[in-house]
Amino acid sequence: MRLLEVSEVNKAFGKRQILDNVSFGCKRGELFGLFGRNGSGKSTLLKATMGTLKVDSISLSIDRKAINPSEIIPQQKIGYLPQDTFLPKEMKVRDIIPLVFPKGEEQDKIFYSAGISAFDSKKVGKISAGQLKYLELLLLAHLPHPFLLLDEPFSMVEPHYIEKIKELLLSLKATKGLVITDHYYLDVLELADRSMVLKNGKLFGIENEQDLAAHDYLKAKKQ
Repeated sequence: MRLLEVSEVNKAFGKRQILDNVSFGCKRGELFGLFGRNGSGKSTLLKATMGTLKVDSISLSIDRKAINPSEIIPQQKIGYLPQDTFLPKEMKVRDIIPLVFPKGEEQDKIFYSAGISAFDSKKVGKISAGQLKYLELLLLAHLPHPFLLLDEPFSMVEPHYIEKIKELLLSLKATKGLVITDHYYLDVLELADRSMVLKNGKLFGIENEQDLAAHDYLKAKKQ
C-alpha cells in the first residue's frame, strides 16, 4: 500500500502561527478533502508538502521511508495542481501534450481522452476554465507520481467540466492518493473518503456540512 505521511508542520508569518504542528496522511485509493477559509494555510500546507515552500519544520515519509522535501520533485513522488495555470497561454494544446509526453503511445492517452478533441487546436489562453483544469488534471493523471495535491480543481469551472473532473478523479483513486482543497465544498464532500478542516493552525476531522459549520467554515443554518 502506498502511503504519504506529513507531520510536525509548523509555519509562522511574523507573529501569526499559520500552521501549528499539523499532521495528515493519505494512502493510495483514498481521496482526502482539506477544507479551510481563505488565509487559513491550505495552500501553504500543500506547497510545504511539495517542497516548494520553506516552513519552520516538516517531516515527510512515503511508504514509511523518510524523504526530504527537496527530493519530492526530483523523485517524482508527488504531483501538484496549483490554483493558477502552469501551462503557457500562447501555446496550442496539441503542441503542449508532446512536450509532457514525448512518446507516441503516452501522447495518445491524452489526445484520445474524452473531450480533448473539442479544443486541442486552440491556444491555452483561449480555452475555458473548465477545459483548462481538465487538461491540467489529465496531464498530471498520466504522470508516474503516486500522490497528487490539487489546489482548487473546481474553482470557476463550468458545471459540465466539474462532472468530467469528478469522473477523472474517481478513476485515479485506483492508482493514486489524492489530496483536494476547494471552496466548492459540496463537490469535495461528495468525493472524499475522509476530510479535515484547517482552523487556527490546527486540523480537525469533519464528516458533513454541519461539522464545517461547527468549525466556522460555513455559516450555521438557522433552525
